[in-house]
Amino acid sequence: MNIVIVDDDRLVAQSLKIILENTGNVHVLAFGENGEEAIELYKIYKPDIILMDIRMPGISGLEAAESILDFDKNARILFLTTFPDDDYIVKSLQIGAKGYILKQDFEGIAPALEAVIKGQSVFGEKIVSKLPVLMKKTSEFNYKSYGISEKEFEIITLVSNGLSNKEISTELFLSEGTVRNYISGILEKLNLRDRTQLAVFYYSNKQN
Repeated sequence: MNIVIVDDDRLVAQSLKIILENTGNVHVLAFGENGEEAIELYKIYKPDIILMDIRMPGISGLEAAESILDFDKNARILFLTTFPDDDYIVKSLQIGAKGYILKQDFEGIAPALEAVIKGQSVFGEKIVSKLPVLMKKTSEFNYKSYGISEKEFEIITLVSNGLSNKEISTELFLSEGTVRNYISGILEKLNLRDRTQLAVFYYSNKQN
């Protein structure tokens, strides 16, 4: 897979290049040192994944990610940071990043990239389990006004509770293909990118 690394610590970036390219599955196309360069490099190289720090001079990684996803809604952005900050986690989920991992976990970076390239989101069980607490609760959302049926709402709830398509199919006695179709329809109705954003949406609009 082809990736771009954006980190204002050049030594960290170079170390990541060595570690990841030694796996034989990763090719680092370019380095950036701030959010502005991240946006420009994404437009130039269109990498499979952009591996990016959050705290950087000028435009932050979060701001850069928003701009990149406005440019290409299918962009895969994986945040790599030193800070397990609740606000950063929530924001990364809201904007549609594919993952949030810590620099301290060097051994987990390559597997995280592999997971993202396969279409998975990599936030880890600890972060996902914190969602109900992290997300600010508001008044109950009127799903019916968006054409969401009772069955679709049931699927939204199960997705938000962390169940896989296979687990949902078993729970609701549906085929996995039917579950996938339901989820695709739900995402389209709510104008969301993926199941991670769906979980964020659910918890953001869930009544206490």
